[in-house]
Formats: sequence, C-alpha cells, structure tokens
Amino acid sequence: MDQYLDLFLNYLVVEKGLSANTLDAYGRDLARYLEFLSVKGVTGLEQVSPPMVVAFLSALKERGLSARSRARKLVSLRMFHRFLLAENLATTNPAAQVAAPKSFAKLPQILTPDEVESLLSAPGNTTCFDLRDKAMLEILYATGLRVSELVGLTLQDLQLDVGYLTAFGKRAKQRIVPLGDAAREAVLEYLSHGRGELAGEVGSGFLFLNRSGNGLTRQGFWKMMKRRAMEAGINKNITPHTLRHSFATHLLDNGADLRAVQAMLGHADISTTQIYTHVTRERMKVIHQQHHPRG
Repeated sequence: MDQYLDLFLNYLVVEKGLSANTLDAYGRDLARYLEFLSVKGVTGLEQVSPPMVVAFLSALKERGLSARSRARKLVSLRMFHRFLLAENLATTNPAAQVAAPKSFAKLPQILTPDEVESLLSAPGNTTCFDLRDKAMLEILYATGLRVSELVGLTLQDLQLDVGYLTAFGKRAKQRIVPLGDAAREAVLEYLSHGRGELAGEVGSGFLFLNRSGNGLTRQGFWKMMKRRAMEAGINKNITPHTLRHSFATHLLDNGADLRAVQAMLGHADISTTQIYTHVTRERMKVIHQQHHPRG
C-alpha cells in the first residue's frame, strides 16, 4: 500500500505544487491511515470500505484528536482516494460519502492594540538581533503574513521605495502587501545596521538571518516571539498566527473592507476571512456587557 502513498505525494509535488509543510502534513496523515489499514488486515485497495474509514476516524477520536483535526485528516483521505480513482488504481472512493466530524468554530486569540504596542516595543536597538526581531514583528503585524511567508522573504521581495513587499503564500501564490511606515522604517534600520553583521561571509539571499548567517527558521522565529512576549509582560499563550489574527481583526475594527482584508491575508475563500467578523462581534458583546447599564 505504501507505493500508492509515494505516487500520491509525488502528484502533490509535481501537479499541485504544495509547500513542504503541507506535503509533510499529508504524508503523516496518510502514513497513519495506511498503518491502521494494515493492522486491520487490509492488503489491497478493494478491501477498503466507508465503514473502515469511519473506524479510522473513530480511533483518532479515542486518542483525543479534536473534531477539527479529524475533519482535516478526512480531507487528506478524500484527496488520496480521489487520486487513486482518477489514476484507475481503484474503483471506488470509500471516503467520499463519509461525513466530516462537526466542530464549533474556535475564535482565534488576538492581542489588544496596547499589547501589540508592548510586543513591538520589546526589542531594543542595541544589537543586530534587536533590530532583526523588531523588523520581523513590525512586518508581521503590518502585513498579516503567515510565519512561513515571513521567514521566506528575500531581499528581492522588498520594494521599500514604494512601501510594499511581495509574499509567496500557499501553492506559491504571489500577492503584493503594503508595509506601512513603521514597518518600513524598522526594516531599513535592520538592513542598515543589523543584517550585515549577521550575514558575515555566508551571503544568504534571505531577508532575516540567524546567528550563522542563514535564513531564520519558523521554529527560531517562534522561540524569539515567545521570548519577546515575556519581555513585554504578555501572559497570553501567543503564536506567530496571533499577530496575523490581530492584524485582520484590528483592520476590521477600524472599518476596513472585508474583501481588502481577504486580499492582504491571501485567503482564497472569503469565508475563511469572515471568522474575523465573528471576533469583532464577540468583542462588541463583551464591551456592551461591561459598560451598558443593563448589560
């Protein structure tokens, strides 16, 4: 059965152009699925049935996976079996009619404007790392980039003279995002007085570098962000996506058009962006309860 997984992953790379992170996620999901089938004695695709797919999802539930996580894994299964059907390697798609586990939409955690200000002010301007960290945090809040897009930025992606940068999102989709004056100034300061010291003799084309002169990783940025949040006195369990959520919510709070926010975030479907309208409504409810005489 593993041969089918190899074919599918190759298809995702060649035909779909998925990112390495997405590819890894599909690979993990399907490897676990095939292992489950093997334990059940399945040796061929013709033995896989819808009840078996349901049994796999039930096993994941028993292991404590949320409905949201199980629904994502079902998407992987559907794509896998749809591929096998299209390639005439199977005669049915046993995952096609399996209902997705239902879950309540979890509202994303955001920072208040004051907390964002504290976080952005946490790095000083003493070292090259201070300048780098401030520039990264300013860009993340100014643009709403995904962390993978942030650490993947190159020098060629900057158009600082006009205040824009080019981001490459999921499936290598390109979009132009405005920077804003604060982020632009932070990047210029980093380029002038910080990046050269980090680059050394390596000559990397990435914008943000680690102490070895290579591109900073997602994990490296996450650790940095947590450290800066502690320095800022922020007790929330924040992630790089917290600033992306805050970016979108604060724009909508201040009257931005939903379609414009969708374009800046790089969402293919506006329904994904609409989660932030729920966030703003929830905040209004809290404000009403706190301040209205009959709240």
